[in-house]
Amino acid sequence: MKSYHLTTFGCQMNEHDSERMKGMLESLGYGEAGSREEADLILFNTCSIRESADSRLVGHLGEAKRLKGEDPSRVVGVGGCWSQSMKERVFQQFPFVDVAFGPGQVHRLAEFLTSDSLTAQGFFEFEGFTGHLPMKRTREFQGWVQISVGCNCACAYCIVPSTRGREVSRPADELVAEVARLAADGVREVTLLGQNVNSYGRDLPKGQKVTFAELLAMVDAVEGIERVRYTSPHPKDMREAVIRAHAELPSVCEHIHLPLQSGSSRVLKAMRRTYDRGRYMDRVQMIREIVPDCAITTDIIVGFPGETEAEFDETLEVVEEVRYDSAFTFVFSPRRGTTAADLADPIPHSVKRPRMERLVEAVQRIAAERSQRFVGRSMEVLVEGPSRTDPARLRGRIRHNKTVNFAPDAARPAKPGELVEVEIVSATSTTLAGEELISTVA
Repeated sequence: MKSYHLTTFGCQMNEHDSERMKGMLESLGYGEAGSREEADLILFNTCSIRESADSRLVGHLGEAKRLKGEDPSRVVGVGGCWSQSMKERVFQQFPFVDVAFGPGQVHRLAEFLTSDSLTAQGFFEFEGFTGHLPMKRTREFQGWVQISVGCNCACAYCIVPSTRGREVSRPADELVAEVARLAADGVREVTLLGQNVNSYGRDLPKGQKVTFAELLAMVDAVEGIERVRYTSPHPKDMREAVIRAHAELPSVCEHIHLPLQSGSSRVLKAMRRTYDRGRYMDRVQMIREIVPDCAITTDIIVGFPGETEAEFDETLEVVEEVRYDSAFTFVFSPRRGTTAADLADPIPHSVKRPRMERLVEAVQRIAAERSQRFVGRSMEVLVEGPSRTDPARLRGRIRHNKTVNFAPDAARPAKPGELVEVEIVSATSTTLAGEELISTVA
């Protein structure tokens, strides 16, 4: 049996694509190797959102070059968004790579591996969904469902539209059928994926149009699905019907990721985000009114070209006002092919770094305060496995997407994929700690 080793960089969509790659490879007779040294096929599923992902990839490719030098029969493949953005330059910069493909061409990897070709090949057209390929899930009880690919937005800093193409939605009946198959296979939690999930369905033909809120209701109705999550939405498309789904549909979790990027309306306009601070805060207010206990998380970019100290302070004001449960924070780095890469007035690192430190301090302080609302409460936890810091304890996640480490019921420890009630006894900015209540396994 031939073997493969796959390294994944980047977002949840890439994680989903990697699960599809693994399923496709195993349908071809490949087995997963524990290390690159043991693999006949070395694969990388790449990200191009931030410069740090590029730098890490280059280091990993150096190891692949060494291993291929030791065994020239090894095949090295590079897929994903970075590969799409580079196209044929992948082979120019890394001539030892045998096959390169974009996120819309994952299926072509199988064609390459089953062909008699001895020359390097690249596949970079936008066609098809990886959601149609076989899947090898990381966890048996959790599943990704790709509801759309691509993005019609034109954010100045984002490379996604050029690496994943225009937005294309999958038909709703096809998605519901996939969720039903996952439920029959033991999946209890699904995460709906798209570059902009809440604009789902607008491109579907007349007679098949389904809004994102309607899709949530259709997925909620699938027997066996206990939890529904989704990522990532866009604030401009966060409609009241979607927010009400979190309050009215039993499986839709009390967590909304609402990317901010900046608290300054001028900076948001320069970013081409198509909303201002006021409109964003209107969405937050609606969430707080309809789903009072909802966890709100976000993305924030520090040091976008031209950002003044006063405009950064506006971001801190929004953080204090919204009181996020957590935030992904990034220092701006220009990406080739984006309009932001050519903007004047770049912010020096010596300015961006102190701003980032101030932002992280505020986010962590508020997240720690927000976490205290769970202490003393009994929370439903979906068990994921042993705690990473103490194997005698279990780890899981509440519906608000907070990780919980807890002492299990000694008489009947819960297994991964089971739902248990846990009394929360303490909390930090990132995790909760608790004890399982007796006889709560479901």
